[in-house]
Amino acid sequence: MSERERLETSGSAQSPWRLWGPYLAARQWGTVREDYSPHGDAWGYFPFEQARSRAYRWGEDGIAGICDRHGFLNFAVALWNGHDEILKERYFGLSNTEGNHGEDAKEYWWVTDGTPTHSWMRMVYRYPQAAYPYAELREMAARAGRDAREPELADTGILDDDRFFDVRVTYAKAAPDDVCIEIAATNHGPDTAPLHLVPQLWFRNTWSWGRDARRPALIASTADGWSRVLAEHALLGRYTLQFDGAPTLLVTDNETDEANLFDRPVNPSRYTKAGIGDHIVSKISDACQVVADGKASQPGTKAAGWYHFPAVAPGETVRVKLRLVAGSGHGAAFGRSFTGAMMDREQEADDFYDEVAGHIAEPERTVVRRAYAGLLWTKQHYRFRVRDWLDGDPAHPPAPAERLRGRNAHWKHVDVADVLSMPDEWEYPWFAAWDLAFHMVPFAVVDPAFAKDQILLLCREWLMHPDGQLPAYEWAFGDVNPPVHAWAALQVYKAEEAATGRGDRVFLARVFHKLLLNFSWWVNRKDPEGNYLFEGGFLGMDNIGPVNRSEPLPGGWRLEQSDATSWMATYALHLMQMALELARDDEAYEDVATKFVEHFLSIAQASTHFGSADRPIWDDEDGFCYDLLSRHRPDGGVEAQPVRVRSMVGLIPLLAVAPLPAWVFTELPHFAERLNYLLRHAPAFGQFLTWHTDGERSALLSLLDVRKLQRVLKRMFDEDEFLAPHGIRSLSAAHRDGVDVHIDGWPHRIQYEPGESRTPMFGGNSNWRGPIWFPTNALLVQALHVLDAFHGKDLQLELPTGSGTRVTAGDAARELQHRLAALFLPGPDGRRPADGHRIEASDSARWREHVTFSEYFDGDTGEGLGASHQTGWTALVAVLIAGWPGTSGK
Repeated sequence: MSERERLETSGSAQSPWRLWGPYLAARQWGTVREDYSPHGDAWGYFPFEQARSRAYRWGEDGIAGICDRHGFLNFAVALWNGHDEILKERYFGLSNTEGNHGEDAKEYWWVTDGTPTHSWMRMVYRYPQAAYPYAELREMAARAGRDAREPELADTGILDDDRFFDVRVTYAKAAPDDVCIEIAATNHGPDTAPLHLVPQLWFRNTWSWGRDARRPALIASTADGWSRVLAEHALLGRYTLQFDGAPTLLVTDNETDEANLFDRPVNPSRYTKAGIGDHIVSKISDACQVVADGKASQPGTKAAGWYHFPAVAPGETVRVKLRLVAGSGHGAAFGRSFTGAMMDREQEADDFYDEVAGHIAEPERTVVRRAYAGLLWTKQHYRFRVRDWLDGDPAHPPAPAERLRGRNAHWKHVDVADVLSMPDEWEYPWFAAWDLAFHMVPFAVVDPAFAKDQILLLCREWLMHPDGQLPAYEWAFGDVNPPVHAWAALQVYKAEEAATGRGDRVFLARVFHKLLLNFSWWVNRKDPEGNYLFEGGFLGMDNIGPVNRSEPLPGGWRLEQSDATSWMATYALHLMQMALELARDDEAYEDVATKFVEHFLSIAQASTHFGSADRPIWDDEDGFCYDLLSRHRPDGGVEAQPVRVRSMVGLIPLLAVAPLPAWVFTELPHFAERLNYLLRHAPAFGQFLTWHTDGERSALLSLLDVRKLQRVLKRMFDEDEFLAPHGIRSLSAAHRDGVDVHIDGWPHRIQYEPGESRTPMFGGNSNWRGPIWFPTNALLVQALHVLDAFHGKDLQLELPTGSGTRVTAGDAARELQHRLAALFLPGPDGRRPADGHRIEASDSARWREHVTFSEYFDGDTGEGLGASHQTGWTALVAVLIAGWPGTSGK
């Protein structure tokens, strides 16, 4: 069976081939879900030091791990180099208050391959041969100021002379419930070094909280010459993990070591979560059960096979094979069926990506495949029942009363237990509404069924708020992300239509009906004046402004946002497009389409014609769009002033563009009639439509007319402002020296910062004040393609501004795509711009063979910054290289 055939028979999330995958988180400690503190100190309540000894409540984590889609049974790789102070069971990183730029993983790992059904997966973890420098990394970060680059593991010198093991973990499914596993560790250092490989199997603790007393069981045995762990679970049934060779089997319980952590008189179990590590590293013989001589263990809930390689020579590779299979296992687990599964799945992965990216050459092809591999790996099991989390568990002391008035207190309906696409498996091991929407564009190419499922999932009643708001992200569900869900739904719909010849209109209708509620929430909550100018708060673009846009302003001032208003204009257009598509089968949708075209026109008129106090968001003097500060005067009037900061908020109006193809006017006469009525009775609306007069009647709706459009694009393509060597900056480089905005007599300053943030606003781990972000760049690329499809050669732009070179909007889009893709491609010096001056850019082929997908990129140099495994939205590079699904943007 090919991977494409597996996908065709796996449309449902409950399909057998989707049962097992890389759904195990890379970090569960320090998350909101594990935080039961009074005032929301997630990092302090459950720190890294406690993770090895304390049972998690809502999930699990591990290195290179997998689990079932329900998150019950987990497998991951643990290691020990003979020097570490603890068993290496999870990645280490700094908490939000320890790093000079916020939370940051201090490890090196790369996902190198994978298929959508997870029939084939491979990743590499780089494990130092000396004791891991936990304390040194903390000290280095504490000394580093905000003007310094975030110190990384390589800066300690521990990896000099390649003194590390590359641990390659490969998964191949012989069947949906039969997973072949190989762990191959290569000594790249100059000296012989010891290595302990300790693959682990364990159950998530579901029995210690007073809500479900049923306890699963793991029983290890070496009977009949087999080394195996039998797993029994009420829902999953029976699974067996078989070990090749004769490792020492160790069994403990996934229970908190309350005696040592919390000075309790007794532990709930004789053996605790850290038992296996204590036995191997600390030589505590009775810390866990040791199974040998053909005996079976007593039931436990965490088990491991301990392989000890006392002397791995330089260049030598040691291998461990395992097999996780439903039932009781079999004697030929590591014979021809194992080897055949590995070979077949790898070939099928090659065939699959030949279909996806066979039309492009190296090295672009490798970038696309690696981007998809990382994107697929960041699918994580996410379980969170907010009501139980707020109330606390019956078997534990009552939760502090402050929690009932704190974080997410108004989201008690959230009750989710599913596999979700997350931005990054360590820095961001939780979903975020608009991030997930961007992930679905590349997903639409390789796994449209999953993409549709994810978009619908956020609209389901157990996630969407009863008032229609979509949950923003785990730290504050009630924050506001840009309304891009309709856009994402359209991309998925069009991608599938382009691939199969027919879009899924049932999917489109299901999403559309839910988004009607969400659109109404925006109108009712974020347009308090009823003037079609919207407020939205930070809108996912954290510190892009001179003030915290989520906080009230002094002196009665309000912020009417160019981006919030433009996002809503764009949202109206996307809902209009969805309604028009649905109206081709059901004329009732024509009426809804007219509602959204009228709403768009009203927003457009408000933003570019009058605005508050007759002050538009559009500034004709500057040829740009700005946020507006406004407040009511004592005499009942309104005063307003623009926030003259040129940033991404002034480029978002470019996104509000949508075609009205010829079929709209021939197939949907009621919509055409209503549009004509609006234009006759409100002639000012006509400035937002451009008509094709030759051939069939068609039109383009746009927030900016051609004159305004060209003026904004002139700024966007100015290399002294927004156009960088590798994309569009979020803040104009014209603000390198800073700019002050005065509010109620007080100055508020913002300055272009091309790389890491110099402000602690929003934790300081993200910077919108100048760097390049893939989500907004990708949206701008697509908007340019839409403009090109309508205007063609009639719309000419200067690129770069001042160069005298005139191009079409399509040419400009392709140039942006090229600049963004070039971040991951070797330049004239053989180095990738995204690698910057980090160790990844060294002359060593072992470092340069791996592509790192970062959260954002330096606006001047292109160096990757922020989260270093961000194949969530940064995986958009795959479609920017291989072609935007469902469009001509190739």
